[in-house]
Amino acid sequence: MKPDKVMLDHGSGGKISHRMTRELLLPAFDNPILSELNDGAIFELQGVRLGFSTDSYTVDPIFFPGGNIGELAVYGTVNDLAMCGAEPAYLSAALIIEEGFPLEQLEAIVASMSRAAVQAGVKVITGDTKVVPKGAADQIFINTSGVGVIPPGVTVASHRARPGDVVLLSGTIADHGVSVLASREGLSFQTGVQSDTAPLNHMVRSMLAAGPGVHVLRDPTRGGLGTALSEIAEQSTIGVRIYEDRIPVKAEVAGLCELLGFDPLYLANEGKLIAFVAPEDADAVLRAMRQDPFGREAVIIGEATIDHPGKVFLETRIGGTRIVDMLAGEQLPRIC
Repeated sequence: MKPDKVMLDHGSGGKISHRMTRELLLPAFDNPILSELNDGAIFELQGVRLGFSTDSYTVDPIFFPGGNIGELAVYGTVNDLAMCGAEPAYLSAALIIEEGFPLEQLEAIVASMSRAAVQAGVKVITGDTKVVPKGAADQIFINTSGVGVIPPGVTVASHRARPGDVVLLSGTIADHGVSVLASREGLSFQTGVQSDTAPLNHMVRSMLAAGPGVHVLRDPTRGGLGTALSEIAEQSTIGVRIYEDRIPVKAEVAGLCELLGFDPLYLANEGKLIAFVAPEDADAVLRAMRQDPFGREAVIIGEATIDHPGKVFLETRIGGTRIVDMLAGEQLPRIC
């Protein structure tokens, strides 16, 4: 049944979120650029190809192991631009702050945003600040938008995967989701789990230089690896086969997921990427990923096929096969 009000599931990045996008938002703003449904808009302006992206961050808690809402906002928009093949250059930052928010925490968040911008090699050149009455927001929300130039000859998009492409993953999955969950619920581990929040644009630049066969780039944030692969399979009209024993998951992450009934395939990542690459370029692109600090654990996890277009299949460790569908609702709200 169609709900008559907005639910947390509408922000999940999964099926319910996609339904709202396709049935409400796309018809209202329909145009060829928006309908591509990439991580950002890819367009040409006066002969220059640009990438443009915007995102809002409402993570709870705002400070978590390995990061905070400020650097998450900067890296999130930088990474969305990089997934378009763009070289991120300039960002805007808008803060919505609840009355009574501690200035010490605001200073820490802004300082982390400044450090993140330096690490990513971008500049924050405009912004806005609003303060709302106590109770009208939850501490602080941040919106960041960004723009970057797409180099000549670079064309990556979610609909460009081809049968035979090799599927690459830059490292362990679900680290961010478990970090936020553990912090939110007061859970602890003998070895602390840290968010993987990181800028991916430098690694993407090296990947694109390694070979022309990079067809798709995607950072599997909300909805995780499983939802991102399902979206790519649907938009490219190809099948995808991945292998459970090749997908890296930290032992602590796997343990908590098993304990609480979460599937790491559907938990958020904030410093990982998926790439669909032509087989002749896969080894060179994989080497380029492993030379980057945020891609040292990069692996091949599967391939694109002509079988079962729009579907993702996982070969399990015990020899079975399961369908990896798009996340339906929200496993863990307010994750980014």
